[in-house]
Amino acid sequence: MNIVKLGKKGQISIPRAILESLGVEGEQMLLIEATDDGAILLRPAGIYPVEIYSDERVREFLEEEVLPEHLRERVKKTLAEQGSKQ
Repeated sequence: MNIVKLGKKGQISIPRAILESLGVEGEQMLLIEATDDGAILLRPAGIYPVEIYSDERVREFLEEEVLPEHLRERVKKTLAEQGSKQ
């Protein structure tokens, strides 16, 4: 068990050995929660970038999603062959 000191601004430093044992690195975002029994729980936070797409960008995605005719025919042929084997 380690002892840490609460600073004047309410901050604590978590010992490096504890961080290393948890695989937590510097400047990583953490979720913090107080439990009913007075414990403090820290968990790694999953932060993922979010992109809001404009209508134009959505149209671009839809245009790129179209399967070329030669590939569409190839897929149909392969599916037909697999269906006849079953």
